[in-house]
Amino acid sequence: MLPPSLSPHRLFTVNADATRRDGDYVLYWMVAARRSRFNFALERAVAWAHELDRPLLVVEPLRVDYQWASDRVHTAVLQGMADNHAAFGAAGVTYHPWVEPHVGASAGMFAAFAERACVVVTDASPVHFLPRWWLAVQRCPGTHLEAVDGHGLYPLAATPGPFSTAYAFRRFLQKNLSPELVCWPEADPLRHAPHRVPPDSLTPLDRWPRASPGILAARLDALGALPIDHAIAPVVRRSGPVAATGRLERFIEKNLPHYADRRGDIDEDVSSGLSADLHFGHISPHEIVAAVAGASGGSPGGPKGKTDGKKTGWWGLPSSSELFLDQVITWRELGAVQAHHRPDTHNRYEAVPDWARATLAAHADDVRPVTYDLATLERAATHDPLWNAAQRQLVREGHIHNYLRMLWGKKVLEWSPDPAEAFARLTELNNRYALDGRDPNSASGISWCFGHFDRPWGPMRPIFGTVRYMSSANTQRKMDTKAYLQRYSA
Repeated sequence: MLPPSLSPHRLFTVNADATRRDGDYVLYWMVAARRSRFNFALERAVAWAHELDRPLLVVEPLRVDYQWASDRVHTAVLQGMADNHAAFGAAGVTYHPWVEPHVGASAGMFAAFAERACVVVTDASPVHFLPRWWLAVQRCPGTHLEAVDGHGLYPLAATPGPFSTAYAFRRFLQKNLSPELVCWPEADPLRHAPHRVPPDSLTPLDRWPRASPGILAARLDALGALPIDHAIAPVVRRSGPVAATGRLERFIEKNLPHYADRRGDIDEDVSSGLSADLHFGHISPHEIVAAVAGASGGSPGGPKGKTDGKKTGWWGLPSSSELFLDQVITWRELGAVQAHHRPDTHNRYEAVPDWARATLAAHADDVRPVTYDLATLERAATHDPLWNAAQRQLVREGHIHNYLRMLWGKKVLEWSPDPAEAFARLTELNNRYALDGRDPNSASGISWCFGHFDRPWGPMRPIFGTVRYMSSANTQRKMDTKAYLQRYSA
């Protein structure tokens, strides 16, 4: 039986084999919603544990062979694992964090744990390598396997297909979102978890032992033993569910009231900083929406009869709150819908619409004022001080101010030998350094720089054609960049 908070659109029965009622545990294989709060998949696993009268075992794996694996990304995931270790331990639920020590060590791991389980619940997610992993585990016979979509407010499977603009997707949400908001995840599903533990002698636990304290603490000496990129250092910013909740609370208290007026200000950044937390699954969009709506005197009840596709006026909240929710819901989920329906092309130049590729192709032979190779871009060694500062912020902090990230992408298009090469360079730089890289949302942000989710703009320009143009000179006329340039100087 489905928990009442779980929409049937979110549940995928991957393998419909009968449950093993004599199994040792109900297994939750946590790979996307890496948190204990507002977690549909965890809620589903807890319900199974009660129905089958079995203990719950939560396994959170971290492999080393994913593309762009680095100290930076690993540290962010490990800090979340440390928070989860404490949360599940306090709830009396067996939690097994596992970090792959070398490439290939995970071979057979999922099958071994699944073989001892009554039923397996995992996350359905469009992020990075997870769709490919999901296809692989479907070949695990004899296991009743379910995947639960907790990525966004609107279930991905309920969307009719990808959308060409944010406006079109926003109108769709305004018409269809409200019924899905009736199914809201529990804030703390662990309070219902059964207080039972799996048997002591489980072969999978012995063969794939729990991560050491040094690894869970993300100590550099422990990270140094792993075959990942050690040139991309961790950032000062702390990751994990605890830090994410604290960021949300500080944003609502300090910056949300000024979001509408100051979100383009690069000196006083009023952004939430939650993009990476959403990417790693350390916080749920449902928790964010509930907190923002509650702080603004409303409730996450959905659109208030508005179906005009406008950014504000459809939640019945102050404009700052509505503009922020538009980023969290419309723009974030727009990229996820694209990835769900077009998993092989959403993060490639082929994702750019025909009109944009046509106008860029028509100007592919235009003389570039200057061209740079990838190494020069990575070193922030261009002639443009503002672009260099944005690249340095990315390298040092793992993110770029939202407005400057658009400029950052447009200039790489201008400085590359052709649009497809520019797209590949932006993908490499973003996914290597950005904490929220390797994500459908960041992929759609890159493709926006090439005209995706946008419209043609006049006048016709060299290199860009009718793709929207941005320049550092215009940016510096619009805003004071002196402090930013000094902060991220060489």
